[in-house]
Amino acid sequence: MCLHLCALAACAAALQLAAAQAPLAPAAPQPRFVVVLDAAHGGDDPGGRLSNGQAEKTITLALSVRLRSLLAARGIQVVTTRESDAAVDLNRRAELANHANAAACLSLHATESGSGVHLFASALAPAQPARFAAWKTAQAAWVTRSLALAGVLNSALLHAGFNVTLGRAALPALDSLACPAVAVEIAPEIASGRDSGHAPSASLDDPGYQARVAGALAAALLEWRTDAWRMEAARP
Repeated sequence: MCLHLCALAACAAALQLAAAQAPLAPAAPQPRFVVVLDAAHGGDDPGGRLSNGQAEKTITLALSVRLRSLLAARGIQVVTTRESDAAVDLNRRAELANHANAAACLSLHATESGSGVHLFASALAPAQPARFAAWKTAQAAWVTRSLALAGVLNSALLHAGFNVTLGRAALPALDSLACPAVAVEIAPEIASGRDSGHAPSASLDDPGYQARVAGALAAALLEWRTDAWRMEAARP
């Protein structure tokens, strides 16, 4: 009897030792998550001309660089359509975004009209995904997700204290994209209050203002990534 109990104890100890030494199962990899940043204009296309003489293309590139750095620091893979003052046609921008199989694409613009940040989704009517989507209407299959992305961006920007305008428009820069896509147009920050005289409290070329906008957009994309992973985990 004693030998039997000793044998059982030795067997149990051996099993515990084997379990302790067994390699841990690798964690399931997170789904791939890529963000495309499209700094509008560039090269011989300056975009709008701002009151201080600066071109829109300079502001959009500066915002893209800031946002790329913030996202990369948080482990998000970023694809940019331009990294310098280079001309990139709309078809090439769409090719880069679609080839990246992006989870989100932000088309970055700047204007001196209005205040705060303007968010635009494509005006295309939602459509069922097609095996071979027409180039200029590819976004139709993604409009619903693009509107959801605009909602996440809107919430983060409002939380950061920005005035936000939401809209939909016919935008060639978005309509050929086969991914959730939103045009983000930044305007100067206008001071509120009766005595402000509607004077800008932060201009487009203000590095601090650009940093605040980029920070809010980065926070929104982090939330979008969490939502994407949650949806992926819920799939059967």
